[in-house]
Amino acid sequence: MKKLALSDEILLSIQQPARYIGGEINEVIKDPKKVDLRFAICFPDLYDIGMSHLGIQILYDMFNRRDDVYCERVYSPWTDLDQIMREKNIPLFALESQDPVKEFDFLGITLQYEMSYTNVLQILDLSQIPLHAADRGEDCPLVIGGGPCAYNPEPLAEFFDLFYIGEGETVYDRLFDRYLENKRAGGSRKDFLEMAAQIPGIYVPGFYDAAYHEDGTIKSFLPNNPHAPSVITKELVMDMDHVPYLEKPLVPYLKVTQDRVVLEIMRGCIRGCRFCQAGNVYRPLRERGLEYLKQHALSMLTSTGHEEISLSSLSSSDYSQLEELIHFLIDEFKGQGVNISLPSLRIDAFSLDVMSQVQDVKKSSLTFAPEAGSQRLRDVINKGLTEEEILTGAAQAFKGGWNRVKLYFMLGLPTETVEDMEGIALLSEKVAETYYDTVPKEQRHGKVQVVASSSFFVPKPFTPFQWAVMCTKDEFIQRANIVRQKFREMLNYKSLKYNWHEAELTVLEGVLARGDRKVGAVIEEAYRNGALFDSWSEYFDNEIWMKAFETCGVSVDFYTTRERSLDEIFPWDFIDAGVSKEFLKREWQNAVKEKVTPNCRRQCAGCGAMKFGGGVCFEGKN
Repeated sequence: MKKLALSDEILLSIQQPARYIGGEINEVIKDPKKVDLRFAICFPDLYDIGMSHLGIQILYDMFNRRDDVYCERVYSPWTDLDQIMREKNIPLFALESQDPVKEFDFLGITLQYEMSYTNVLQILDLSQIPLHAADRGEDCPLVIGGGPCAYNPEPLAEFFDLFYIGEGETVYDRLFDRYLENKRAGGSRKDFLEMAAQIPGIYVPGFYDAAYHEDGTIKSFLPNNPHAPSVITKELVMDMDHVPYLEKPLVPYLKVTQDRVVLEIMRGCIRGCRFCQAGNVYRPLRERGLEYLKQHALSMLTSTGHEEISLSSLSSSDYSQLEELIHFLIDEFKGQGVNISLPSLRIDAFSLDVMSQVQDVKKSSLTFAPEAGSQRLRDVINKGLTEEEILTGAAQAFKGGWNRVKLYFMLGLPTETVEDMEGIALLSEKVAETYYDTVPKEQRHGKVQVVASSSFFVPKPFTPFQWAVMCTKDEFIQRANIVRQKFREMLNYKSLKYNWHEAELTVLEGVLARGDRKVGAVIEEAYRNGALFDSWSEYFDNEIWMKAFETCGVSVDFYTTRERSLDEIFPWDFIDAGVSKEFLKREWQNAVKEKVTPNCRRQCAGCGAMKFGGGVCFEGKN
């Protein structure tokens, strides 16, 4: 029986001690002395959130298939344990062996959202690893970052030894081989980093220098080491049926955010929404084969005992064999109490028919994401969804027995007018009216409930809106109040509900999303003054952050409300994410002209992803 890093006394004094002891179903156990490389894979948030993340589960499984590698997990300790570990000088440990993270060869941290950045520093600090890569000695783990936020790694550049840009299945084996080769040869940390810098998709921030103009914009961003390339091209999987996928997912002992099997049916998206980073950086769309999915659905449900399987993708309706897959799952698990969850569907007759077959969804609400209140603004963002389609989908849902609908919008989008804002309330009212127009009085299950939620728009790298001006906190709140006031004027006001995201947190997310290396000092200052778990509203303290910006002499407005010229060098321009800057400029100009770009299956827009040689770009051309 393994010795736990925390005493019984500590475990009994904290919330949910099961977060810290490991031992879950399908956990991988190896003898650390019999492997050549130890990798601690980290989700910098609470266990309950991190255990639901598919990417970490895939890499955990993939790494542990190698006999010479042992991959273990680590998550952010909650605030109660964080305090105890600091007081008692207990180093952060991995769940499987309970060994200190500082004894590992690698610490890999996934960067899923900007508001986890102070938790990244918490992980390093509690692991007793120097925060700055430049201060780490030969005995420190190599800290590597990946995930969607690595597409602009610059705010975190000084805290990481290297970043992996793109999808993790392709070059990690090569990276591990180079590490072991360097280790056997007695090479230094720098020797390995020079070897790593020559592997596609690997970015070593210490090998690059940024120079700035007097106005704070970037003058140049160039390698300072001959082994470092001037451009890093993202790594991606082109043949989705010939890469490892989970067969035995980890099953936690406590309830986590997504307590189900997740089956990834494809990567990428054809839709081209101009605000969506994932839809751009994961291009081109690549599907998994039907037989591959059938096999993995069976093996995962069998090995976990889960009673729900979720079909994961950015836009499930665009999977070309969805109908066949759904019918297979319905037939295979009939009478076994297995629910099939279908997120990111476009609501149409087929989807509603399927949902009524696969789960007891009449007790839950249906979700539509119009994103904008008017057709004009939906054209600006290239949403590809008309009011008629939304209302027709709602009518079909109401006929099918649903009476609760969630609508998701964004406020602060480029070119937004008061008419667009008020359109959120007007569209919500039309959805409510559709219920009463569609369902006879005697067939209604009570009143209709329409919940409209608006997040605030954040411009992201590698989107056409990366040039967009962002609203201030006061402007966001003013816009939300305009929408709220319009809701109060609606005839069906009692059936409507409106809520919105936090404006202060959104502004900060905007700085971190488009930030450069100067923002790193602000993150560190905020962390040292108590910022932690910033994505949790009860812990987010905007005052700490604003003081940090002031102390570091960094302007919030420079990263949010400033106008950007089309020829400005961005902090992420050294990364080739597959979509060209020329394409993004064209799409930015099309947005201003309110011009719609067809989806990838209807017409190629010349985004640049065709160079990868597969996926949707070549459908029907074999």
